[in-house]
Amino acid sequence: MTGRIRSVEERGAVGRLTAGTAGTGRGSRRAFTVAAMATLTGLVTTGEPGLVATGESGLGSAGDPAAVPRSGAIRGPGRPRTDSELRGMWLSTVVNRDWPSRAGLSVARQRAELLAHLDRAVDRRLNAVFFQVRPTADAFWPSSYEPWSQYLTGVQGRDPGWDPLGTAVREAHARGLELHAWFNPYRVANHSDPGRLVATHPARKHPDWVVPHGGRLYYNPGLPEVRAFVQDAMLDAVRSYAIDAVHWDDYFYPYPAQGQVFDDDAAYRTHGAGFADRAAWRRDNIDRLVRETAARIPLIRPGTRFGISPFGVWRNGATDPRGSDTKAAVQTYDDLYADTRKWVRERWIDYIVPQVYWNLGFAAADYARLVPWWAAVTQGTGVRLYIGEALYKAGDPAQPAAWQDPAELSRHLTFAREHTQVRGHVFFSAKEVDGDRAGAMARVVADHYQRPARPAR
Repeated sequence: MTGRIRSVEERGAVGRLTAGTAGTGRGSRRAFTVAAMATLTGLVTTGEPGLVATGESGLGSAGDPAAVPRSGAIRGPGRPRTDSELRGMWLSTVVNRDWPSRAGLSVARQRAELLAHLDRAVDRRLNAVFFQVRPTADAFWPSSYEPWSQYLTGVQGRDPGWDPLGTAVREAHARGLELHAWFNPYRVANHSDPGRLVATHPARKHPDWVVPHGGRLYYNPGLPEVRAFVQDAMLDAVRSYAIDAVHWDDYFYPYPAQGQVFDDDAAYRTHGAGFADRAAWRRDNIDRLVRETAARIPLIRPGTRFGISPFGVWRNGATDPRGSDTKAAVQTYDDLYADTRKWVRERWIDYIVPQVYWNLGFAAADYARLVPWWAAVTQGTGVRLYIGEALYKAGDPAQPAAWQDPAELSRHLTFAREHTQVRGHVFFSAKEVDGDRAGAMARVVADHYQRPARPAR
């Protein structure tokens, strides 16, 4: 059976499953899987268990921690030091940020650079690498759906002569590191000219799928056929490799661009009936992507986790009483149409890594306010909370004074230990883990990672 046919069967099973189980109440992803077994038997040829997605239960459910204060919540006696916490770094490939150092290097040089990043993670006593393998609707593996990434050879679609993802999985595991494959669902290109894409690119074959916005190209999240395709493209890697997790970052609908609107009028006219407004429809589009992906992963490779790293502010408290005590200019719920709080409360994901990229005491978005808020959101859900850390800001003269102090990040980890829901940290990104301009990473290791890390599970 081909991967494409099997994907269709998975989608059919998931659709029937979610339609038949709405309103069953919330439970862990394992409980969803058990409940789904009988429903899925006979629907897919693989015989692999799935999971049930519940409807939005919103506010006020028994045990919902949303009612706790927006600051100072879930503050306990402190989490004991443990070597099994997650200690991760992002390894970014878009525009060759971290790896490869430039496009067009020899296979030997690319491989040596990749292994050096993995070795550095071990040296820093980390236990997980979040490897960006689909930055712009392309692939760092021989994909059945999308072209080879231009960031490898300099030419989109050109075979680099080796398999970076396969190598990364094998070599990470050999070093005791988890390998989380990092995908960007909807970003197509960091430019706005479809003619620059390789002729075989799906976006060239389906120009109606693409929306230019802010000088970039995006797939339209409002089209069901797009949602199905991007799932197939990402899950191709799950089928082919023993990755530890599927990982997404903060890009869903694009960030606002001044003076521009995201042109999804036609899709809204076709698919937006029954929603209060366009914003509600857009949020539902992203919810469906998350929920359906969560249901399909265990059908393909049971035990593979699913995690998301959103922008750190769901909603400001002035916008929504359930929100955080922040004054952020961007709110994921309103601006990116990503209801990140809901995904946790509904247990659609295994872990969340909010990008809390601000210093302690930062007025608009204080680390000391956001970490307790996220701890409250995750409490009682079984969804693991890891905090995304802005290592890249340490020692950057363009950043506020707090970031010139090499101890700032270490203080973050000290503060987070007071909240038992925080199970680890992920640092952006690999270039800074290696270069460590201000010595902030060395300080974190010295203060918090004295012993080598055990696997995070």
